[in-house]
Amino acid sequence: MGIDRTMKSVTQFLASAMLGLLFTTPVLAGDSVRIESPDSQATLVELYTSEGCSSCPPADRWLSGLKNDPRLWRDLVPVAFHVDYWNYLGWRDRFSDATYSQRQRDYAYKGLVRTVYTPGFIVNGREWRGWFRRQDLQPSNNAHAGKLTAVLDGDVLKIEYQPDKPIGKPLTVHTALLGFDLSTRVKAGENHGHTLNHDFVVLGYETESLKTEGGIQQVKTILPRASSDAPRRALAVWVTHADNPRPLQAAGGWIK
Repeated sequence: MGIDRTMKSVTQFLASAMLGLLFTTPVLAGDSVRIESPDSQATLVELYTSEGCSSCPPADRWLSGLKNDPRLWRDLVPVAFHVDYWNYLGWRDRFSDATYSQRQRDYAYKGLVRTVYTPGFIVNGREWRGWFRRQDLQPSNNAHAGKLTAVLDGDVLKIEYQPDKPIGKPLTVHTALLGFDLSTRVKAGENHGHTLNHDFVVLGYETESLKTEGGIQQVKTILPRASSDAPRRALAVWVTHADNPRPLQAAGGWIK
């Protein structure tokens, strides 16, 4: 009887695990990977961080915790941009890029964040200081965001966005290659002597203009080149107006 109860528990556990995978794993078609947004708006969570900032490791750990959040990829699409403006403190962050720093400054220029700092969170295009107050992250409730899909075949990436309603302005699609299970032994600067662990790290980032064809916004492009290798990778994709960094829709999923 004890063995029967154990086997039943194992069976129930495996069934629950498989059900979870249905919501967190992209659809595989042959050698390609298909990533889809929900019909409602997924929430893009951006963290601006640096290995040269002593205040950033707690924020990095919090973001890593989203790997185990059941809302991951379905409701939440997290990305971590490592900025380069703290590199002068004595430690060059190997994941940092001036493009990421400029992206954060662009938010400030648009008045969507008050100032540029780390750790800095931007949720669906607006500054979010709830992390500092230990508030729960609440996904967007916009039910009219349209459908965003990305199909990765080798290094070729085909992206389609079908808006819920006609959009008269030009659109831009953003693609970010993300790295997981990364660690760095910091040998200088504010985090000297510490080993820092990272997930959702942007290892490559590109933007492309979308073209309208048959009422669908689409583009075919190449997967961003990775600046570093990573044990596990994912892809994040989001769409914005060309003149505004706030996302209209986002999607993400594992690719390795």
